[in-house]
Amino acid sequence: MSGRAKILLLSGAALSGLAFACTAASAQQTRGLRTGTPSYIAQQPAPPERSTVSAEPMPQAIRDPAALVQGQGSAVSNRQPPRASAPVQGSAVRGVTQRQFRAPQPAVATLPPPAPPPPPPPRRRQPEEDPYAALGVRVGSVILRPSVTNSIGYDTNPQRSTGAEAKGSAFGRYEGELGVQSDWRIHELKGQLRGAYLDYFRNPEASRPEGEGNLDLRLDMTRDTRVLLESRIRLDTQRPGSPDLSANVVGRPLTWQYGGSAGVSHDFNRLQLTLRGSVDRYDYEDAKLSSGAILSQKDRNMTQYGLRLRAGYEVSPGFRPFIQGEIDQRAFDEKVDSSGYERSSSGVSARIGSSFEISRQLTGEVSGGYQDRKYEDPRLKNLRGFVGDAAVIWAPTPLTTVTLRGTAELGDTTIAGSSGTTNRRLSLEIAHALRRNLTVTGFTGFGRTDYEGQNIREDYMNVGARVEYKLTRTFAIRASFTHERLNSTSQGADYTANVSLVGLRVQF
Repeated sequence: MSGRAKILLLSGAALSGLAFACTAASAQQTRGLRTGTPSYIAQQPAPPERSTVSAEPMPQAIRDPAALVQGQGSAVSNRQPPRASAPVQGSAVRGVTQRQFRAPQPAVATLPPPAPPPPPPPRRRQPEEDPYAALGVRVGSVILRPSVTNSIGYDTNPQRSTGAEAKGSAFGRYEGELGVQSDWRIHELKGQLRGAYLDYFRNPEASRPEGEGNLDLRLDMTRDTRVLLESRIRLDTQRPGSPDLSANVVGRPLTWQYGGSAGVSHDFNRLQLTLRGSVDRYDYEDAKLSSGAILSQKDRNMTQYGLRLRAGYEVSPGFRPFIQGEIDQRAFDEKVDSSGYERSSSGVSARIGSSFEISRQLTGEVSGGYQDRKYEDPRLKNLRGFVGDAAVIWAPTPLTTVTLRGTAELGDTTIAGSSGTTNRRLSLEIAHALRRNLTVTGFTGFGRTDYEGQNIREDYMNVGARVEYKLTRTFAIRASFTHERLNSTSQGADYTANVSLVGLRVQF
């Protein structure tokens, strides 16, 4: 045997012994575990190469040492296990995937969140409903608020006579009111009508009616255009000592004033234009003299036509100044009055003013201007003077309300040689609620009438107080006291009167 063959034989035997020893040690340490490599993982042995050296056959351990262990039995199957590529799932857990066990993604650094918006301004608290206010009677979409008041009192001077001629008398006052307010989505109808009769028990000649009312309708044609319709009426009486009554009369002659107006108002952004035309009628009842004769007052009956244009600009939601111009024509039924004067006239006036709402506590409208009135009779000079209106309501506390009203206007008269009258009126009223159902009101007023061209001036003043105690929404007790005084430059026209009254009001 050659030396090269001996070396290969010895090397094969050594490798076979080493492989057997390693296999035995591994089997002893890992008994019961898989000791072989599955066939689907293990690589198949390459085919033996043919030796170019011709020699004797070599042992199997030398040719392929792995063959010593490939033929041994194994506890691990050579087949591919089922679901080998599927994720492992617990037998008691269904529907759980690996996605559910993944760790949450780390938070990505971003800008800090924006600050929360500021809280809305506190809403204005709505005034509490008056538990003693009348609920009204609903007729369709219109709410009517009727009421009746019956009172009894005492008047120290029913006829408003001078000095010793004044004779006091108890009297009854019977009054009815009707308020109207629509409940429409668009348009509006509102109004107030009041009528009363004073019945003097000891002096029937002083008994008299009185009343006033108005009814207004607003039609919203478009968002910016409105049609305004108004109607008004007033019933009053003349006192026996009036300078316009040329003789001593019996009783108190009636005077009627009624009329209406129609207009249109349009908003041009903040600019508001209002055009209104009006017609008013004045009627005077004939007076009865103490001798039984009749004093005709038909020469005082007249109709007044007017046209007014107002332009207002809304500077802010609570402040709207305006400028106003007006022309009017007064046409008397009789061309010449009892004194031989032609009383028909035409007037032109202009005024400026503003409506305002400084706060919920202070609202109103104030205006003032100048008027020039020209008469058909050349003997009557033009009547010129200040004209204006004011209405201011101030509520310093929820329980107190202050109301201030004023007016200045030019009127007519039948006194010979006088063009007309200049009238000024001012009133102040303070109401305070001691309790929700108990209100005390104090009031005062002042008025002055000057007869142009004559040395006649009358100053009127009144002061008094009222108390109203509401028992329920339907019943209320009212009481009042009024002191009246008139000072006149005309002889025998002064008077003083005190009037006390208490009654029960029923409202629905």
